[in-house]
Amino acid sequence: MIIKSLEHLSLISKQIANRVSKEDCIFLYGEIGTGKTTFARCFINYIQNKEKVKKTEVLSPTFNLVYEYEIKTSKIMHYDLYRLKTNQEIKQLGIFEDEKKTIKIIEWPELLKDGVGDKLEINFKYTKNENERDINLLGHGKWKDFKIDAI
Repeated sequence: MIIKSLEHLSLISKQIANRVSKEDCIFLYGEIGTGKTTFARCFINYIQNKEKVKKTEVLSPTFNLVYEYEIKTSKIMHYDLYRLKTNQEIKQLGIFEDEKKTIKIIEWPELLKDGVGDKLEINFKYTKNENERDINLLGHGKWKDFKIDAI
């Protein structure tokens, strides 16, 4: 699916946010600059707005590794595993050891050992037009048959 604008990406993130539950994981794949953090920002800000909570600045967690967002009864953990090189480093983060009532958005999840049930994988790719991106969705568990409505 070709994403033609930030507004288009925002609409897609809203559809996903409206389906997400507190145990879900969203894995974001793609090269640097393809829109992974921008998607996370749209997603988190939409949930904040929906819950009537003040929107916060959503930054890339590349250097901090994780940012946590408490939104009323929900918690979103936004991870960026780009700088991690070993499974031991990932294990130290305790991504899957925390409470189950947490939505996890994980950029650069390539090193993770699979075992996540309800997971949506989003792969971002550059296109010939520098202002567009190509995204592909692959769902697992409850996300298996998820499709984006026509926008």
